[in-house]
Amino acid sequence: MFDLIIRNANLPDGRKGIDIAVKDGKIAAIEASITTETKDKIDATNRLVSPPFVDPHFHMDATLSLGLPRMNVSGTLLEGIALWGELRPIVTKEELVDRALRYCDLAVTQGLLFIRSHVDTSDPKLVTAEALLEVKDRVKPYIDLQLVAFPQDGYYRAKDGVASLGRALDMGVDIVGGIPHFERTMGEGKASVEALCRVAADRGLPVDMHCDETDDPMSRHIETLAAETIRFGLQGRVAGSHLTSMHSMDNYYVSKLIPLMAEAKINVIPNPLINIMLQGRHDTYPKRRGMTRVRELMDAGLNVSFGHDCVMDPWYSMGSGDMLEVGHMAIHVAQMAGIEDKKKIFDALTVNSARTMGLEGYGLEKGCNADLVVLQAVDTLEALRLKPNRLAVIKRGKIIARSAPRIGELFLHGRPQKIDGGLDYVPVRS
Repeated sequence: MFDLIIRNANLPDGRKGIDIAVKDGKIAAIEASITTETKDKIDATNRLVSPPFVDPHFHMDATLSLGLPRMNVSGTLLEGIALWGELRPIVTKEELVDRALRYCDLAVTQGLLFIRSHVDTSDPKLVTAEALLEVKDRVKPYIDLQLVAFPQDGYYRAKDGVASLGRALDMGVDIVGGIPHFERTMGEGKASVEALCRVAADRGLPVDMHCDETDDPMSRHIETLAAETIRFGLQGRVAGSHLTSMHSMDNYYVSKLIPLMAEAKINVIPNPLINIMLQGRHDTYPKRRGMTRVRELMDAGLNVSFGHDCVMDPWYSMGSGDMLEVGHMAIHVAQMAGIEDKKKIFDALTVNSARTMGLEGYGLEKGCNADLVVLQAVDTLEALRLKPNRLAVIKRGKIIARSAPRIGELFLHGRPQKIDGGLDYVPVRS
């Protein structure tokens, strides 16, 4: 007897009418018409069942702090950093824990069960690290939370930045972060990349750097990051986040850069919502789109995943914890509207991000962890279009969240009484 069977599921790879059987927290079978008895069942009614969404780039220490101690009037990246610098010295551990837990509640309802959060280590008190290590332990039953030691004010630029980052790693923070373009000079930025990769190699840790989050085409720290990745033997364990300077670089230089990144097996993490909002602020017209070269990086074989980055914090006043909102924006700003393009975008919210985070047991195959989401959409393309309700969210075979279907009622003579936007408006595809 199985613990749970999800019947009549459509899968991201296009298979339809599939049953997914769960036993002891694992996917025990995934095939059509499973007849074995089960303790519990869900009828997916020919809707999409996906592995959970994965956010490989977030700032949980700042989330839900919008308006504290004041609003970001200009809406710029630099004012956001300055505003966080005002909030950080006065925030308490209790406040940080409370906001992070509330965000995790929201994330679960959105089917987001894996998050990598950057943790600001610039304040030597490291209240942020203490708080998020506690949150990591408390959400462990339902969210896998990875933490990055992130020197927001600069590894070298911040007073005690080097020592504080090291102490955060000693406390149990998982990953080495950096922000080389925010150091005082290009030279110090390059030196910080080398030093932080050395720290990661010595400690046996991955690397995830905010890299070249700027419109400056001469901000080329990703080149250094790729070279140091190869030098220290960190291939596949390093992520470059944002990389927005690539939208301003000349094509010849990029034709050299992308192969170097591919050789280093860099994981690329654009953040479409934030990048389109914060970049290009010095432009009048024409105005740069504010995101790295997603299509070209994917075509070169690099692992590209998307992050939400921020929700209601000093940098971004919007956000909902919905990774499909991130993918929806990516389709528009990367101009990837084709059918195969959209499938790649969905992968960048799920399997690619799982690869970035090094998740084990993730996926929709026999033997994988029974972590699943039932969506009110028939396939991945419609999920990206509709950003539909998550009808059920399942962790290790147990339902941990539900949402009712979104059904519209009509009171019009001669017209249907109910509209299911997830099924009634699906286009015919050849």
